[in-house]
Amino acid sequence: MLSYQHAYHAGNLADLHKHALLASALDYLTRKDKPLSYIETHAGRGLYDLQSEQSRKTGEAATGFARAEAEGWLPRDHPLLRAVANVRAVHGPRSYPGSPLIAAQFLRFEDRTHLAELHPAEYEALRQVAGFATLHARDGFQVAQAVCPPTPRRGLMLIDPSFEVKDDYAAIPRQIALIARKWNVGAIALWYPILTDHRHMAMTATLAIQFPDALLSEVRFPPARQGHGMLGSGMWVLNPPWGLADEAKRIEAIFRDRA
Repeated sequence: MLSYQHAYHAGNLADLHKHALLASALDYLTRKDKPLSYIETHAGRGLYDLQSEQSRKTGEAATGFARAEAEGWLPRDHPLLRAVANVRAVHGPRSYPGSPLIAAQFLRFEDRTHLAELHPAEYEALRQVAGFATLHARDGFQVAQAVCPPTPRRGLMLIDPSFEVKDDYAAIPRQIALIARKWNVGAIALWYPILTDHRHMAMTATLAIQFPDALLSEVRFPPARQGHGMLGSGMWVLNPPWGLADEAKRIEAIFRDRA
């Protein structure tokens, strides 16, 4: 299925959770004078307009990143806020970066980036803003299997599916196991939604058995609007960079106090 478009949801509270951890991880990884690989299996379009018709229709950005920014949820020097400020300096104050452009604010010339996006319209939009990366108009898990282990071997992969199909929850642990077998030193991050039926729980239970030392971070928040089924956001990270577990605790505390 290719109906999902993140423009309706960009900058929501789930993005705040996911992107705060992603930016923190990349900020740490790029402090070392060693090249890395960055891989995304479901990259999206890379750049969003928070005043677009899609964004205003759902109101998720207004109750998400915009609210957090106005209320000062994150410290001013947080890596995510720095990344957003850099993107807005180029693309204007209404813009919000997806994960590819957040990553681009930290990645260096010697780093290597692979971005996969199967949706034709989303891929074309991504192509306009992601000249720094090798782009793949293919299934993201096929790309992950093809490029792993990457060169350089040090690095991070973000798996951020739409979860349009319930079978995704059963398939993802198998995919991660295959990737981790090929790339045992890579940080592998999985984002997932927490929905009213808690369908993610079987998936995270399987991952906990397979990878008992992985980081699990979950936050809860009210539905963005009446009838909206997402109640929270989860990030699971295999081989998390140093300090990410502490950052996850800080982000979780912010959501408990503010959301």
